Amino acid sequence: MQKSIYFILFLFTFFIANAQDELTKEHKEVIARFIGYFKTNYKQNVAKNVSYPLKREYPLPEIKSKEEFIRRFDEVFDRKLIDLIVNSNPAKDWSAVGWRGIMLGSGSVWLDYDGVLTAVNYQSDVEAKKIAKLVALEKSGLHTSINKFVKPVIILLAKKYRIRIDDMSAGKYRYASWKIDAKIGDKPDLIILNGEFVPDGSGGNYHYTFKNGKYIYECGITVLGEEDSAPAYLTIYKDGKEILSEEANISTF
Repeated sequence: MQKSIYFILFLFTFFIANAQDELTKEHKEVIARFIGYFKTNYKQNVAKNVSYPLKREYPLPEIKSKEEFIRRFDEVFDRKLIDLIVNSNPAKDWSAVGWRGIMLGSGSVWLDYDGVLTAVNYQSDVEAKKIAKLVALEKSGLHTSINKFVKPVIILLAKKYRIRIDDMSAGKYRYASWKIDAKIGDKPDLIILNGEFVPDGSGGNYHYTFKNGKYIYECGITVLGEEDSAPAYLTIYKDGKEILSEEANISTF
């Protein structure tokens, strides 16, 4: 994952409550064409109209190409989601949401205004089972101090540090960090509990904040940024003063 992670896709729907625009005739035609893909030779047709890489929930890998999309199509689009798309009404079931594009329902599927698929915020039973197996495997390789969590969130690679953030339930997150050359089973150099998720305005960017005595660790994720924006960043404050700021990539361990 280079720009964001799948488990982040829900942010496409985070700020839409009061941002829906009226669908134009052109919008409805774009939607109808997309729906039509699922009534014909849909896998190939849809695959040609996807913004790659298509994010999936961590730890599932993103879908990077048309060929991979076709191979994994049935994992992403199960019968329930296909029926939802096929039976949808362009004028009633889809909404234009400003610069974010066009969404189906509450955001299960997103298109841009040219009809290109940009996100699928839906998880099939197949994907759910794969995620469960991958998470179990991941937990087995972690140090005992951090191998219990509800859901993995993201891993950041900054210049000096490797950072792991996990969902610990009830809106609380855990920060664990190692030196960049650490091994997967090493004990983290630092563990901070009770972190919080903080949305950054309406653009979709967000960060996690972790307090540790006089220090605040901020891990930010760039969903919408300039062309040369880093996918993520780490900023550390002491007594309110910034003492470190590094760009970071998003990665698996």
